[in-house]
Amino acid sequence: MHQPPSPCDGTCRIDPVLQWCQGCKRTLNEIADWPILKPREKRAILNRLPLRQG
Repeated sequence: MHQPPSPCDGTCRIDPVLQWCQGCKRTLNEIADWPILKPREKRAILNRLPLRQG
């Protein structure tokens, strides 16, 4: 099955208040788990990212 691409843009700074990366908007757990997630789990994360403002 097709693996969705990582949303990482190289910014790699965790916002101390929001607790997600200022670049890709993923949490530390989402970033750490990315390599082992199934494609459907990655797509679920990617679908949530646009809702994260900050």
